[in-house]
Amino acid sequence: MAKAKGKDYFGLGRLVSIILAIIPVTAWVLGFLTRFKEGHIICGIIRIFGGWLIWVVDLVLMILKGHIWRIA
Repeated sequence: MAKAKGKDYFGLGRLVSIILAIIPVTAWVLGFLTRFKEGHIICGIIRIFGGWLIWVVDLVLMILKGHIWRIA
């Protein structure tokens, strides 16, 4: 599926995505749901089990660059 340029978490705006990325539980859930929606099942499974570690990277990238980390 095509990804929206400059937006993550289902095409939400940058400010809303940053707010959602700050909250660990929502970042974890939205992280793996986004991967499943894009068809990256393995990446979604990695996010389910390693989400707390990837959350820190996602938070920093969301604030600095406006997008979450893309493994694939």
